[in-house]
Amino acid sequence: MRWKNKPKDIDKFQGFVYLIENLKNGRKYIGKKFFWKRIRRKPLKGKKRVRIDRVESDWKDYYGSSRELLEDIDKVGKQNIRRTILHCHKSKWACAYYELDEQMYHKVLFDEKYYNGIVNVRLKKNIKEKQWNGDW
Repeated sequence: MRWKNKPKDIDKFQGFVYLIENLKNGRKYIGKKFFWKRIRRKPLKGKKRVRIDRVESDWKDYYGSSRELLEDIDKVGKQNIRRTILHCHKSKWACAYYELDEQMYHKVLFDEKYYNGIVNVRLKKNIKEKQWNGDW
C-alpha cells in the first residue's frame, strides 16, 4: 500500500510523522520517518575531505520499527495495512517534537490499541526552532 497524504515535492521537507493502521484488528502505530539520509563517500582523488551526500531514504517501503507490528503485517499482508502521513516537517527537530506530541496526545503507552511500546526522544532547545513561524 502507498502512503496517503504524500507531499507532491519531498525536497521541501526533511521528514514526516505517520500513522500505520492494521485494518484487521484496528491497532495503530505512530512514528516518524525521514525522507533523506546522509551517506559518506571517499574523498576525490588527491583530496582529503570526506564527501557527504544526501540521498533518498527507504521511506516508500517503510512499515515502522515495531517488531509486533511487523509480525502482524507478515500475518495479515500489506493489503490490510493503511499508512498515512499525518504531517511533514522541514527539520529533524520538528519531526521528533511532533512525533512525541502525537504519541502523548493519543496516550499510546496506555492504550492497547497502539503497537507503540516505547516513546524515545531526545530534544534540545534549538534557537532556530524557538523562532517558529508556523511553517514546520
